[in-house]
Amino acid sequence: MDAFAGLLDGPRARHAFLLRLLLEPPWSIWVDDRAALALVATLRGEAWITPSGMEPVRLAMGEVAIVRGPEPYAFADPPGTPTQVVALPGGLCTSTTGESVLDSLRRGARTMGNTADGPTEVLIGTYEHVNELGGRLLAALPSLLVVPASDLGAPLVDLLAAEIDKESPGQQVVLDRLLDLLVVAALRTWFAGADDAPGWFRANADPVVGPALRLLQDNPTHPWSVAGLAAEVGASRATLARRFTELVGEPPMTYLTERRLALAADLLKEPGTTVGAVARQVGYANPFALSAAFKRVHGFSPRDYQRRTA
Repeated sequence: MDAFAGLLDGPRARHAFLLRLLLEPPWSIWVDDRAALALVATLRGEAWITPSGMEPVRLAMGEVAIVRGPEPYAFADPPGTPTQVVALPGGLCTSTTGESVLDSLRRGARTMGNTADGPTEVLIGTYEHVNELGGRLLAALPSLLVVPASDLGAPLVDLLAAEIDKESPGQQVVLDRLLDLLVVAALRTWFAGADDAPGWFRANADPVVGPALRLLQDNPTHPWSVAGLAAEVGASRATLARRFTELVGEPPMTYLTERRLALAADLLKEPGTTVGAVARQVGYANPFALSAAFKRVHGFSPRDYQRRTA
């Protein structure tokens, strides 16, 4: 598994909030749903997205946007239109004075709008939470990125649009997986063309660092050392340490520790999990070793983390 694939274990849809919007301009939605990540795809017409503190960005027909949360953003056509609807956590939509507008805007199972067949048609999917494993991925994203759907290599937007209002058995699973595929395709396309793509993404193509990253991703519980990792990829210890640090931005063992602790943080959220069991699962010899590393990085112990996230 490469570093990008490993980090994409973080954004994973589970009963994701998915919606088709049918809109007649002028319209404006203030999105304050606190979602960690949102995808917006324009099927017809155009829309303008204005992340907090940024200038409006036009989303033309056939383009897909990824919005990094949890900060609010304006979604309108044209920009500057006074807010008409406020989108809140849990799929709640209200007027600016707080009354629910869900019934008045509902047009189908997962379709809403101010018209039955407006010139603007938009798909929205949100991830309310992204686990600790996806934290490095989120940190590498800008507040907003836009890619053409035609660059994604498959008609994923059309597939999601065709499925969004169906109510067949297992439909939510189908929608979750399609949303995941669309997010992965959009992020991969954007990273491949970004001048400032993170080091761990570019390093996958390196003949020495790429295989080392995959080994750390696939088997983080192994008692790795720089020397052992270098032997596995056929390089000297000094060469691996230097190239890994140059490309990824941190030494191999620091990268491994961060991955282990992210895995540990996600496991600690599971009900009934003990620190000792998590330590064994992420490659630490005992709970004391995990606790020391966890506290050094996070500033509090695994048990405190469990209490904070319960």
